[in-house]
Amino acid sequence: MQTRLSVNVNKIATLRNARGGNLPNLKQVVLDCERFGAEGITVHPRPDGRHIRYSDVYDLKKIVTTEFNIEGYPSKEFIELVLDVKPTQVTLVPDPPEALTSNDGWDTLKYADFLKEIIHQFKNSGIRTSIFVNPDAKMVEHARSTDTDRIELYTESYATNYTTDRDAAIAPFISAAKKAEELNIGLNAGHDLSLVNLHFFNQQIPNLLEVSIGHALICDALYYGLEKTISLYLNQLKK
Repeated sequence: MQTRLSVNVNKIATLRNARGGNLPNLKQVVLDCERFGAEGITVHPRPDGRHIRYSDVYDLKKIVTTEFNIEGYPSKEFIELVLDVKPTQVTLVPDPPEALTSNDGWDTLKYADFLKEIIHQFKNSGIRTSIFVNPDAKMVEHARSTDTDRIELYTESYATNYTTDRDAAIAPFISAAKKAEELNIGLNAGHDLSLVNLHFFNQQIPNLLEVSIGHALICDALYYGLEKTISLYLNQLKK
């Protein structure tokens, strides 16, 4: 089974918002990503609307034909948005609204009851759930008690340490993945994955269902073009 590629289009919205107007055209980029082979679209709306806006989420719901993944901190407004839009998947992240980017996974022991209550709301509406976790087998184990369908491994530490010692960098992720497999929890991954480190990660991690990639992919598209870039990333995901 080949790992699915979900393209995070936040950076496209960031460019658009920098000048106002509609360049680049977010909806057209999403359609092109799917046409070029992406198997999912990810968005992470934040309350300040600095990239993806809540209105974008509603617009994209109308046109996305692959998997639609909305990620974010489960504030009251975010929960209402997700329940209204009903994407394929919601990914819960613990970062506060003012965070520049996601920078940590959930403490699934401390917040187990909090997450479980929210996850049940989403699952009762037929929305697949995933929660952002660090590569810690204990955090994966406690994630089981939240009834989440999947976890998404936060891969920043892997990306940072890949060039110095890739075997050491991948080791905790392998352990976390094996624990997820043991507990029958689906496995996603994301954050700073790129053409440099994606292939090794995908080869080493068992039962990896999906990766969500935005910043590096959009940067690469500036050099290679969007169609070529998506093709390059899909090639990295071949077993």
